Amino acid sequence: MSAPQYELYAIKYAHHARRASENFIGGVPHDAHDGPMPLDYFVWLIRGAGREIVVDTGFSAPMAAKRQRDHIRCPTEGLRLLEVDATKIKDVVITHLHYDHVGNFDLFPAATFHLQDLEMHYATGRHMAKPVFSGAYEIEEVVGMVRRAYAGRVRFHDGDAEIAPGISLHLIGGHTMGLQVVRVATRRGWVVIASDASHFYANMEEVRPFPIVYSVADMVEGYDRLRALAESPAHIIPGHDPLVLERYPAPSDSALQGIVARLD
Repeated sequence: MSAPQYELYAIKYAHHARRASENFIGGVPHDAHDGPMPLDYFVWLIRGAGREIVVDTGFSAPMAAKRQRDHIRCPTEGLRLLEVDATKIKDVVITHLHYDHVGNFDLFPAATFHLQDLEMHYATGRHMAKPVFSGAYEIEEVVGMVRRAYAGRVRFHDGDAEIAPGISLHLIGGHTMGLQVVRVATRRGWVVIASDASHFYANMEEVRPFPIVYSVADMVEGYDRLRALAESPAHIIPGHDPLVLERYPAPSDSALQGIVARLD
């Protein structure tokens, strides 16, 4: 029996203006222009076969103020634009525990959270004593996920795993020790939500890693893994690239232009 084909959406909830030199280890080449290269922040929705699965939960307006990001809308409001009620979501994939991927988890009270063993190990272990590793984590959000683990609401995965027919998780690492990506069967083939395995198309395509990194070697090898998992390079969705909203159409409702991109 073939896997279901799912709808897949990227939903923008925040933005951050920055320069290209901030997005690559070593900055930009001396002969290149260091122009604007902003970050967009997304959560993702997988829908079909009677399922609605959310990938990552974003961050709140107070966290945006703390981190000096531009908060546009609560991710749950973005989901509501697609007629999705966050309080009824049963499964949430957390690609990793950085502040911009696990904030707002309390707005999903019915959810089981899918997380890699290694990510919890990393976020609660010895590396967090060093700001170079801990800087993108928020301690209360990590502790909140620990509490949910004690309550039986975290499903841990040790490497690759299928969480539903046609939806699988794949341990990549690199950006963090336990970063995972999501592979989804769609009408156009296998699409991979790369999350921060590649922040921008350029990180992967030019093999120029993003500077927030646990292991550069794992990050670079992860680019090859993304290509192996996806139907083609055009089926890989980077985690923060504004080009996603240019390369993929909005759903039929034109009011969603610049907010939601349909990826399937």
